[in-house]
Amino acid sequence: MKWNGKMTVLLTDTASGKTESVTKKNMITEAVNDVFSSNPFGVFYDAGEARDEVRWNESFLPICPNLIGGILFFGKGLEEKADGIFAPADNLPVAYASNQANSSANVARGSLNLSESKVLENGYKFVWDFSPSQGNGRIVAAALTSSWGGQNALGSTDGAASVFLPLKSVAVGDLPATQRQMLFDAVEFDFEKEILTSITYENSSVMIRKIRIPFLTLGINEKLHEVSMRILEEETISAPDFVWNNGFFVKGDFFDGGDGAWYGFSTEGNSSGDATLHWVKISKEDRSVESGTWTLPRVCLNEKIGSRSMPGEYGARSILSVMRGGYLYVVSYDKKGIYKINANNPTDVTLINLGETTEWKSISESGSTEVYLAVVNGVIMGWDFLIDGKDQVTRIGGGVRLKEAATPLFAYRNFLVQWGGAYGSSFRTVYLLTPYLASINNLERALEKTPEKTMKVTYTLTQEE
Repeated sequence: MKWNGKMTVLLTDTASGKTESVTKKNMITEAVNDVFSSNPFGVFYDAGEARDEVRWNESFLPICPNLIGGILFFGKGLEEKADGIFAPADNLPVAYASNQANSSANVARGSLNLSESKVLENGYKFVWDFSPSQGNGRIVAAALTSSWGGQNALGSTDGAASVFLPLKSVAVGDLPATQRQMLFDAVEFDFEKEILTSITYENSSVMIRKIRIPFLTLGINEKLHEVSMRILEEETISAPDFVWNNGFFVKGDFFDGGDGAWYGFSTEGNSSGDATLHWVKISKEDRSVESGTWTLPRVCLNEKIGSRSMPGEYGARSILSVMRGGYLYVVSYDKKGIYKINANNPTDVTLINLGETTEWKSISESGSTEVYLAVVNGVIMGWDFLIDGKDQVTRIGGGVRLKEAATPLFAYRNFLVQWGGAYGSSFRTVYLLTPYLASINNLERALEKTPEKTMKVTYTLTQEE
């Protein structure tokens, strides 16, 4: 079945009544098909163990106005390819709208015109209205998105809770505490090979474990939870120069550098003077190790890069820093900025000013595991800020967005996977990342939406056999 989309944008000057419009057909991406054709971790099966679960007919269907129920506008063009289901990290939406009227104070968001939007015999007609104060900026491209993605995009002054739609949260099973901690210590997930890499540090050595976890396939003796996890490889690599342990809770973390190496960092933090940063680098190919300690002049780091417990009754981990593009991002001691530190060059350090002091809270539900920073499609997310691919900061309304979380968000198409727990109860949650691109529509000329203009968007989506 083929889908066809056509969009008309009408700008009207409120003083003169002068209008300008542009009409453009679009291409359809694989975003919606990916939802129907993928079933990671059997998320759409009823295995009888779900704590939270999305029902298709209640949440997803009909496709319009649910899986397609919003619109995103961008200040830069989008690459037109079927698998391009997310915008680049340096091209955040400038305006958007959902399948609802906007009653919030979020001026980037417009409202669905409830009287003109309607079901068609062979499709759906969306009409969105933007008042003079809403959706202002330069518009070069547009994309249909989900109803949730059109509420706040990746985050707004009104919040960011709608970014991640929990599809299912499942208890990982009756695992020993040591195996729960292995899950919480995850740094990388190879979805195609269905192998999770777990890394920690103990007794002057880096412990690397490769763990088989059913993701898209099931073995003869496996079930749809982590009781089926199998340790395929377990390697201990000596790294005596790395400084990690500090009582029961450590003040460091490990990261996938995305450059063929894993990195570990730790610090005690400092309120003044020069920061001390301990580091270790492990080659994925030959397991060679480099390590050392850097002194960073006039840098004041948060007291912890991350936190985790030694294997115990509950298992714990707090993610307080992230890596992106070869750089470590760590909050400053005064919570007014984020330090960007080159993982291979201690002289390459910059401070990203957040504009105002961050509240610095966990974006996940409280428990024995927490996540304060996450990277999603190259965008760094904190409690009340976003850092795009060019290190530009957008302040947003703070809020909890994730279930109990101990690991990075591992992305597969428009799905995200994460493990976490709360004092003995451990869960694996699969999310739908909602601000996807269901269509791509690059305008032939840029439009300037200003406070002197209203904007009306008519988007018709039809299907043919």
